[in-house]
Amino acid sequence: MRLFRSFSSVSGLTLISRILGLLRDVVLMAKFGASPAMDAFFVAFRLPNMLRRLFAEGAFAQAFVPILARMREVEGDGQARQLVGKVATLMAVVLLFVSVLGVMLSPYLVYLIASGYDYQSETGDLTVQLVRLTFPYILFISLTSLASSVLNTWGNFVVPAITPALLNVCFIFSALYLSPLFDQPILSLAIGVLLGGVAQLIFQVPSLWKLGLIPKFNWSPKDSGVLQILRKMGPAIFGVSVAQVSLLINTSIATYLQPGSVSWLSVADRLMEFPVGLLGVAMATIMLPSLSSAVAQPDRRDYELLLSWGIRLLLIVLLPSVVGLVLLSPPIISLLFVRGQFGADDALMTNYAFWGYGVGLLPIVMIKLFAPVFYANQDTKTPVKIAVVALISTQILNFIFLITFPHSLKHAGLALAISFGAWINMILLIFSLRRRSLFISSSLWRPDMIRGLLATIPMAAFIIWSSDYFGLINRAGIEGLALLFLIVLLGAIIYFASAQIMGVNLKSIIKFKRIQ
Repeated sequence: MRLFRSFSSVSGLTLISRILGLLRDVVLMAKFGASPAMDAFFVAFRLPNMLRRLFAEGAFAQAFVPILARMREVEGDGQARQLVGKVATLMAVVLLFVSVLGVMLSPYLVYLIASGYDYQSETGDLTVQLVRLTFPYILFISLTSLASSVLNTWGNFVVPAITPALLNVCFIFSALYLSPLFDQPILSLAIGVLLGGVAQLIFQVPSLWKLGLIPKFNWSPKDSGVLQILRKMGPAIFGVSVAQVSLLINTSIATYLQPGSVSWLSVADRLMEFPVGLLGVAMATIMLPSLSSAVAQPDRRDYELLLSWGIRLLLIVLLPSVVGLVLLSPPIISLLFVRGQFGADDALMTNYAFWGYGVGLLPIVMIKLFAPVFYANQDTKTPVKIAVVALISTQILNFIFLITFPHSLKHAGLALAISFGAWINMILLIFSLRRRSLFISSSLWRPDMIRGLLATIPMAAFIIWSSDYFGLINRAGIEGLALLFLIVLLGAIIYFASAQIMGVNLKSIIKFKRIQ
């Protein structure tokens, strides 16, 4: 199997979703701005969005896929299909109950995730309404995540990769066409969330049907396979959720800061999601099934080649991404978002938050590669312990930055704390892998890292010169976007040409195949 082709397919289709996500945020910011109503929506959507990341990109897949893949390989497709039915039944029943409970307890949830809001105030009451409307999304996105995990295990990466784009389409449709129907237009976005959840689930049904994988109702909560998944999933949920808990805590803290802080952080986080989705999530999606198979082999060579390929690929693509995004973030944010209710001051504040997140872009993506190594070895406890240390460190840094940063930059301090927490998380993961002899020799990836760093120098010089020469920050509209695209394209060409000249073997990365 040529993994680069699978990675490119997932990453390319994820690109469509991320572009639509950016378009979504452009529409939302232009229509609603960094307003208290928009802050309320971002707060309300934080919980279901956290569950999306937790299931679609995290704990469920990390616990479910290795067990399902191993069962399929050892016991055959029939037993694997039965396990899918049992897990789907249990998940649907439990999450239906959770969704109803969340709707009923929405005022208390708002107090927990946005303690800076008085839920009896206008903004607090609006947030409660939005939570009630968006919370059932958890049921639909969790079942969608189950379907995606099953399709990935059967080698179908395309449909799951493009599915998230439907949520962004529903957001845009709701903002443009449903908002005039509401006395409080922001409520239309909550309807868009529900429509997106249903659309994503329905979209995967034909692919499941074609493979004979439509789950059948099978209430067997005490089944050995189900219990094994639950045992693995518990620690995995806790470990993966630590990063999301940090975001929840930061969202709650941001409700105490100046109005617009939640929106600025959310828009900056969306920009960060672009490379994280294209690189980190795509890598985790294709690597988990492959690693799960490789670690079951007595020969470590396949495993070592897999991991070294993943590290080399991510480093080669991440290094220019980090440098380029940091250098180009001011014109990117200005070109994309400054219109309508979103002004130049909002763009400046968003840029400060993005720089805070940008410091952690490399470790945030690399964690998506290193954590699955533990899950492939069915070790969900070690990443949990490390994640807890990272969470505690992040909150200590939050306290320090909130005290030391000026009032106008306190929201950026929250983003910076998350980035430093990610660095701590990644470093501890590497140390733990080394102790267990699961890491690989640095000779397999360090030369490419050094060459990649050197190759960013001419690229960075070109970006700085061209941005200043053409006055990119002052451009607007189609002309500005076209110029930005040209600078990014030429910068990428310069980087990869420089990397090739310095000895990076791009051909070996592109044509890499697993032994098995």
